[in-house]
Amino acid sequence: MRLSKKFDYALIALMLTLTGLVFLETVYNPPIKTFAEGEDYEVVSIKESAYVTVYDSGKRTTIKTTPGKTIGEVLEKMGVQLEPTDAVEPGLNTQIDADNYYVNIFRSYPAVIKDGNQEKYIMTASHDPKTIVKNAGIVVYDGDEINLLTENRFLEVGVAPIYEITRNGGLTVTIEEEIPFPETKIKDYDIAPGDMALKQPGELGSKELVYKVFYIDGIEVSRELISERVTKEPVEKIVAVGASKIEQKPLTPSMGRNYYTVTNSEGATIERQETFYDLNMSGVMGFCGGGSYSIRDDGVKVDQDGYVIVAADLSRYPRCSIVETSLGLGKVYDTGTFVFKNPEQFDIATDWTNRNGN
Repeated sequence: MRLSKKFDYALIALMLTLTGLVFLETVYNPPIKTFAEGEDYEVVSIKESAYVTVYDSGKRTTIKTTPGKTIGEVLEKMGVQLEPTDAVEPGLNTQIDADNYYVNIFRSYPAVIKDGNQEKYIMTASHDPKTIVKNAGIVVYDGDEINLLTENRFLEVGVAPIYEITRNGGLTVTIEEEIPFPETKIKDYDIAPGDMALKQPGELGSKELVYKVFYIDGIEVSRELISERVTKEPVEKIVAVGASKIEQKPLTPSMGRNYYTVTNSEGATIERQETFYDLNMSGVMGFCGGGSYSIRDDGVKVDQDGYVIVAADLSRYPRCSIVETSLGLGKVYDTGTFVFKNPEQFDIATDWTNRNGN
């Protein structure tokens, strides 16, 4: 039985429409190759994924991963085996913070260093003679020469390169030192209290120190620092710490009593008051597994895990329970007679009155 021409035309139009949709999907959302067995392809959203391309000994591999993972975690997922002397750039602790990331692996090889009558063997991933000699723990004085004795095709011919040091009686030595990066924690009211998020990774800085060298009978006996120069400023590490919105109005020594509204787990509204007291807290620290306490820079007493020490109504907030205060996450260690008048009050341990450090 033959269908009508109108039905034929409708069917052809539908097929053309579907073909066009498939073409548009392919053009605007092309498949992206992921790290998989064989030649498998997968269509993914680039906003939810990151692609890391690894260059290792002439081989290039791309893997799909989750943003926020470290280079080390990605290489472990790929099954990449590293020797302690191999070099990875960026470093293994670098977090993936872009849609596309590129990683170079420099494999180590054996090298020989000749310093006078002595020879030293080293595994190195560097190709800079001065760096290789320094990594071997040998001092290179300003003015010394380092010469490569073997041909520079050692990776092809399998011969370990030999680096010879020619001492020229240098009177100074330049030392490179790392500059630690500072770390700052900021409050973030958009993430859960206590959670942390890396806002900016820290980067080590570097500086050059030039020393004058003093010799006796050709042997170095002392050094004198004559100049210092920062070659790279460190980059501050910034960590966001989740905070409750009630921390926007914290309890202070001059305030005496703090008032704010919170909502409990059942959705009920609670009018809370906060006060502070100043006693030696050693007697109550044993209730939650022992340990000591310390005093923060702002004078608030915290336990060994950093929780603010809180006194509360134990019938509502049992000992060792975690609570939110205007001064950060707290842990209930203590109680007081105030709970008979206000069972929702928190009394926070501080050093604001005695200022004696206990």
